[in-house]
Amino acid sequence: MLGNFQQSQLRIAVPGDHDLIRDSLLNSNHLKKWLIPQTLSSDVPDKLITGSKFSSKLGLVTIEHHVEIADDNCLRMILKQGIDGYHEWLWGDGWVQSRLEGISLLPLNLGQTFSLLKLRLFLMSQTKEKEQNNEN
Repeated sequence: MLGNFQQSQLRIAVPGDHDLIRDSLLNSNHLKKWLIPQTLSSDVPDKLITGSKFSSKLGLVTIEHHVEIADDNCLRMILKQGIDGYHEWLWGDGWVQSRLEGISLLPLNLGQTFSLLKLRLFLMSQTKEKEQNNEN
């Protein structure tokens, strides 16, 4: 694999409870909404579970994903092709942490930061929608 070894770990406060954050990370319909401009392949399962395999594209770069762990508070994926390494997500009420490590030509820290900000915006909209539904 060509590229540089890179590692990054970011943790941010986000709106929403544990369940909302979990669903945003494990439900592929939710992933497709906030992961833009990265696109998921058509073979991605509705819900990510341990053993799931799928690919994503970021421009011309394809990244193969193999879900190593998918449980109530952790998602860990082994990455191949555009990134050779892993991406791990941990979460709880009001926070999410992303750890990314691998060899790639892509600027992983920049992409990771952008993804976390997109997730935060998605969770803000989901939280607002949930509150509006509770008022009605």
